Amino acid sequence: MFRILKQKYTALPLSLRATLWFFICAFLQKGATAIITPLLSRLLSTSEYGQYTVFNSWMDIAAIFVTCKLSAGVYTQGLVKFEKDRKVFSSSLQGLSLTLVLLWTGVYLLFQNFWNQLLSLSTAQMIAMIGMIWATNAFTFWMEEKRVDLRYRSLVLITLLVSVAKPVFGVMALAVSEDRVTGWIYGLLIAELIGYIGPFLSQMKRGRRFFSAQFWKYALWFNIPLIPHYLSQTVLNSSDRIMIERLVGTSEAGIYGLAYTLAHLMTLFSTALNQTIGPFLYRKIKDRKVEEISRVAYPALIAIAAVNLLLIATAPEVIAIVAPASYQDAMWVIPPVAMSVFLLFAYTFFANFEFYFEKTKYIAAATMGGAVLNIVLNAAFIPVFGYIAAGYTTLVCYFVYTAFHYCSMRIICREHLDNVRVYNTRILLIITFVFFAGAFVCMATYRFWILRYGMILAGFILCLIKRKEIFRIIQLLLRPRK
Repeated sequence: MFRILKQKYTALPLSLRATLWFFICAFLQKGATAIITPLLSRLLSTSEYGQYTVFNSWMDIAAIFVTCKLSAGVYTQGLVKFEKDRKVFSSSLQGLSLTLVLLWTGVYLLFQNFWNQLLSLSTAQMIAMIGMIWATNAFTFWMEEKRVDLRYRSLVLITLLVSVAKPVFGVMALAVSEDRVTGWIYGLLIAELIGYIGPFLSQMKRGRRFFSAQFWKYALWFNIPLIPHYLSQTVLNSSDRIMIERLVGTSEAGIYGLAYTLAHLMTLFSTALNQTIGPFLYRKIKDRKVEEISRVAYPALIAIAAVNLLLIATAPEVIAIVAPASYQDAMWVIPPVAMSVFLLFAYTFFANFEFYFEKTKYIAAATMGGAVLNIVLNAAFIPVFGYIAAGYTTLVCYFVYTAFHYCSMRIICREHLDNVRVYNTRILLIITFVFFAGAFVCMATYRFWILRYGMILAGFILCLIKRKEIFRIIQLLLRPRK
């Protein structure tokens, strides 16, 4: 059996093998969070876990300013655009990133008390944050270069080692620290510095150029205008935990953060599908065969809805497994956040039209509008209804966000694609409605596990009995429209 599997694996094209291993790396990086969560939730109180959650939220926001997101799209594009000078390009961007980190470190040290009070973090935590931002960014440069070159072996090895080292170093540092949250953070920092310094030195040695006026100017000119978009995107994902900590308390932020982390693990599946579907979408848009996209979109949406519905249905048991009883109320946060994950996947089927036709103003407007709406709704409803309201404000924002991208896609189709109808709005709404209805039904039975699992079993049996009718409906959805 092993020999047959090995033969089939080696027969795969290099691009498919690389895609498989890159997904495994993404799973290791995000999956490590799932492995760490049960351990961390038992080592830290809800208040301490809330402090760590807020630390991560602030770090996501600070990283945008400190590094200008240089390791994002501009770097991948530059690797292709400056292929002959790729080594110099890589080392110079590593140099630019390190320079920005040092400059921001100076800004922090000059106004240390101001930043500590603003972010409610200690000096030790702020220094660790800056170090983690640099280490992660340095590794991402190296990782993206490996992706472009389809070289995955060393990437898998380092990802695996760091994923294992983080909880080990974290627990060791936590055990000997009076401030357990700061101890845990420094354990993660040490693991990242040890694991990521090698890739940084490797790129610097090969490129042998710290400063390049051409490449520094190119990277900054390209990315600085995108900072509002990146910032809005991060605020949309992170502001709820920060606002819960400020408006309610750190314990509530910890409970919400645990639920948010678990629900967002479902993005692993959507990311895998996006990596496969993305090139297909662009190819169909380029060939002006967009009417064929729906044949892939509908089954993909159903698959993501099913995966998220399974998490929603088992949320009480999942929380009980990964965390002690003090986190049990997190089960009420998982459904709205999981529904948001579904919408976050759905929007890509519309946003790809904006990216292809370079309608960046639509993208920026949607992201910034969603972020502002999220802050306003959180400020209005968290003080009244508590931290669970943040899950529903996030859901509302992603619904508006996705609807905006759908409307933008329709405008683009009118302007560039002879007003072709890519998707049947009725089918999209039916898939969304069934998923949302199933989610709320599952929530209503959280206190009655026998009824809930009886419904799950009945649904499974019904699908088996009606499988021919289900396949027939799917075939109708996939049939090209005349």
